[in-house]
Amino acid sequence: MKEAKGTALDVGLLAACQAVEHYEIARYGSLREWAKDLGHDEAHKLLSEILDQEKATNNKLTNLAVTSINKTSARSRAA
Repeated sequence: MKEAKGTALDVGLLAACQAVEHYEIARYGSLREWAKDLGHDEAHKLLSEILDQEKATNNKLTNLAVTSINKTSARSRAA
């Protein structure tokens, strides 16, 4: 099998990064709600902040895919 390069590598790395973000969003979301249920207000607040950061990172990765990598890939296929 040939190694990925160029746009294929970019797409693969982006997919891996987003997979990590989704994993983290799921975990922080669950931990945040657990902290809330247990009455740990400070932990709930901190986990909410972290969760917001993870969601923002995921949105940036999605935006990168839509505005850059996917368009580059489409141009490469058209050429």
